[in-house]
Amino acid sequence: MTYGDGLSARIRALGGRLDAFIDTFGADYVDLAHELGIPAKRINTVVDFQAGIDGRAGIAGTNDAGGADGLRRLVDLVAAGELEIPVAATYPLDDVRKAYRQLAARRTHGRIVLLP
Repeated sequence: MTYGDGLSARIRALGGRLDAFIDTFGADYVDLAHELGIPAKRINTVVDFQAGIDGRAGIAGTNDAGGADGLRRLVDLVAAGELEIPVAATYPLDDVRKAYRQLAARRTHGRIVLLP
């Protein structure tokens, strides 16, 4: 899916039902979720804290993610092939600046992984 102008229309064109929205990007994505008809109680953001303060979204973070038990469950899902975490790029730790430059460009689809 391409970000940018017309994203709401492209999401709607996919069909199906939207039940929840997690904003990990910012840049008015909480507003996009509302435009798509998602109620505030089903929107979470880890970026737009003002939206959480205003009540337009929840701001549950990693403290609410389930701790070690939650992480173990995610690892089990990945190992079983039931959950895929897309990796956009990997960098050796010595290239952390390059990784951050890619992240700052805000065009990454997937995780950026630093390797020891």
